[in-house]
Amino acid sequence: MKKSILFIAMASLLASCGNNNAPKADQFNYWNDCEALTALKTFVENGNKKDTATYIPVSDRIAVFDMDGTVFGELFPTYLEYTMFVYRALEDPTYAPTAPKEVKDVAEEIRIGAPTHTYASDMAIRHGEAAAKAYGGMTLKEFSDYAVSFLSRNVPGFTGMTYAQAIYKPMINVVDYLHANDYQVYIVSGSDRYLCREIVRDTLKIPENRVIGMDVTMKATGQDKDGVDYTYKTDDKIVRGDELLIKNLKFNKVNAIVKEIGKQPVISFGNSSGDAAMHNYTIGNNPHPSKAFMLVADDGNRDNGGAKNDHLHEEWKNKGYQTISMKNDFKTIYGENVVKVPSNA
Repeated sequence: MKKSILFIAMASLLASCGNNNAPKADQFNYWNDCEALTALKTFVENGNKKDTATYIPVSDRIAVFDMDGTVFGELFPTYLEYTMFVYRALEDPTYAPTAPKEVKDVAEEIRIGAPTHTYASDMAIRHGEAAAKAYGGMTLKEFSDYAVSFLSRNVPGFTGMTYAQAIYKPMINVVDYLHANDYQVYIVSGSDRYLCREIVRDTLKIPENRVIGMDVTMKATGQDKDGVDYTYKTDDKIVRGDELLIKNLKFNKVNAIVKEIGKQPVISFGNSSGDAAMHNYTIGNNPHPSKAFMLVADDGNRDNGGAKNDHLHEEWKNKGYQTISMKNDFKTIYGENVVKVPSNA
């Protein structure tokens, strides 16, 4: 009898010690209780139930996240990659004096449009093409160092926050929760792949091979002919080329997921119409249960969104997406020590 009780106790202890996925009491400490959080937890918990119709095999637990405006601030006053490009083209003393006119023209147009977040309809492609030229010739290490240096700058319009710290705290909870439940988490962004890597690597613990973004050509330092005819040498280094390969928006996100992940995601997170294609691919004709979440920037006090975006809740719900309210669902956005500076300050 005593042996049986001891065996049961030891088995229970070993089981609990081996369960690294056990939820923590403060797992969602940056969230308020809300419909979106309940929907997320219900989806994940149901996916863990073996021998049920809602079970999702571990190998198929794929989660995809947009970056700007979904896990990372984008309205200060525009995308980080645009802000860094404007500095590179117009202010960087090591490059700006020699920047081609077409690069400077795009940067100036972005600078003018940034306060109202309004650009020409083809700006995404034109920025990508100009940015390829602006960073062309940099080794990957040089670009990484450049990005890390820029990320250390203070975010204008806020106190107590650098760009590197501008990750939404509640979304860190979400990524950690998915990791703990055996999800492979990917970033699928329209921003430069190598910039995205620097933004999410340490905070979200997402490895480099799970970061997908805008791509430019790559070359070897000694390369003087087409890649099919050039053999990489042991003393070569990889440098960024000066041509845009793909701007990873809308269907291009789906295209990238198909090619680079090879499986249909079961859960996706975005914040804009540029993410709708990724959402629809996730929830359409999926052999597994699936869910798409849209984050709405409806908080004008702690961030640069506001009531002007309230209509998006109904719009996204009508398309079959679960909405997340920054204003109501997030207990904090960037952390209690970060304060938005009033516009009239």
